[in-house]
Amino acid sequence: MSYFTQAKFQTSAPDIRHLDGDEGTEVAFAGRSNAGKSSALNRITRQKNLARTSKTPGRTQLINVFELEPGRRLIDLPGYGYAKVPLAMKEKWQRALGEYLQARKSLKGLVVLMDIRHPFKDLDQQLIQWAVDAKIPVLALLTKADKLKSGKRKAQVMMAQEAALAFCGDVTVLPFSSLNGVGQPQVEAHLLNWFGVDSKEQPQTAAQ
Repeated sequence: MSYFTQAKFQTSAPDIRHLDGDEGTEVAFAGRSNAGKSSALNRITRQKNLARTSKTPGRTQLINVFELEPGRRLIDLPGYGYAKVPLAMKEKWQRALGEYLQARKSLKGLVVLMDIRHPFKDLDQQLIQWAVDAKIPVLALLTKADKLKSGKRKAQVMMAQEAALAFCGDVTVLPFSSLNGVGQPQVEAHLLNWFGVDSKEQPQTAAQ
């Protein structure tokens, strides 16, 4: 059994003023609309419907909080970039995203999800650069890795690592597929480290 299977939906909030207390440790998932944030969270928590998924970009409009245990939370942030919504609503989402990233003291790690076929677009780079400057650890997760064959996938990851090194320095880049689990063990090890959870603390009631 994985530590992340105990995740439970806690609350949704339009902005940080509607979130619960700013204590403990939070790891946030951010990405362009339709980058696969909700699917990744469902895969990592082994729960099909923990985070709502949609084929329509822009479905995640609120800051969604999932509690692992008291003081440890996963955060699903509003998607940025393309979304078929009115401009005023899009700007509201962006403000909520920016406020959370800039003001949330319990934020200890940021997972930026990008389609492996189109990594590090301008908005992705801006977000990662801001986080690096703010001393927030970043994991760049290249989603939909199942869309590429192994050789092409490895080449794409290497290219993305070189791009990250060039524009922001030390950022971990990993491939990931919510469909077949490519990269899942490495991603989970990264998250456990951010949460300060030793592997011995993970539930041992069932085999992985």
